Amino acid sequence: MTIKVLIVDDSALIRQLLSELLHDQRDIEVVGTAADPLIARDKIKALSPDVITLDIEMPHMDGLSFLERLMALRPTPVVIVSTLTQKGTETALRALEAGAVDIVAKPLLDIRNGMAGLQAELVGKVRAAALARPKPRSAPAQRKPLKVDPALSTAGRIVAVGASTGGVEALQRLLTDLPANSPAILVTQHMPAGFTTSFARRLDEICRMSVCEAVNGQRVLPGHVYIANGSRHLELGRTGAQYFCRLHDAAPVSGHRPSVDVLFQSVAAAAGGNALGIILTGMGRDGAAGLLAMRRAGARTLGENEASCLIYGMSKVAFEMGAVDAELPLDGLAAQIIK
Repeated sequence: MTIKVLIVDDSALIRQLLSELLHDQRDIEVVGTAADPLIARDKIKALSPDVITLDIEMPHMDGLSFLERLMALRPTPVVIVSTLTQKGTETALRALEAGAVDIVAKPLLDIRNGMAGLQAELVGKVRAAALARPKPRSAPAQRKPLKVDPALSTAGRIVAVGASTGGVEALQRLLTDLPANSPAILVTQHMPAGFTTSFARRLDEICRMSVCEAVNGQRVLPGHVYIANGSRHLELGRTGAQYFCRLHDAAPVSGHRPSVDVLFQSVAAAAGGNALGIILTGMGRDGAAGLLAMRRAGARTLGENEASCLIYGMSKVAFEMGAVDAELPLDGLAAQIIK
């Protein structure tokens, strides 16, 4: 299958460079380019691209506004390619929240050589985006937050969550459904260094639980969510009855640092049957082996099902490996955490 790509960018140089970088791939065809969203709108109708690369700062309509309209009317996998998506910017998170599959940060200097150095990243993200199945966007339904009996103690209970492509939106939906007195949650989301600080801050603003980027040695407590740093592995440690976060810079595992496998393996060892493991949307197989270790240690394990995943990859591998007790839609996972 050939992946048809439409490039949307107001810079003629960037359109040329992106076309050249993607043209080298046998499975990718650049079917068109557009200098602004208005031109892009007509070309989308005429060319039906499988993937769109989209700049943010453009004339007539900014990329985020165009992305939001696109996802509401004609959901299409989008990879943001923009200088505005450099480390940890709010723009990057807003784009992912609005439905972008992934982001590639344009270089600020030496554009031609810098773009050439991004070829592998760009091609990989376009290929991953082609597998995504974005759904039409509408106003979010008003859901009542789940409740936990105040007399029910969640002390000693640990929830470990792993996600990759599509995980920003999935984690928002999962965590905003949970009450403030939920059990402690550790999260590894594949995300570049610098993004996780902004991501944790954004989640803390909209969630009832307290959310932070994990700190080495930090005590793990009920009612709190700990997000792995974008460049370090996150593990669960234990001293007596107390849990704590452990961060380290060991080599990537399953191709990633932070790695979901590393988190899940540590939770299996430290918490055993007192834990719940959840694997969400994403490309690849990171987390499958770790989730199997959790299940063998007595933990309950859940996977996001194919129907609700943006990319049914990580959870599919885990299911096929026998690591998953049950697959559920994303909107059913919060209730299982409380259960």
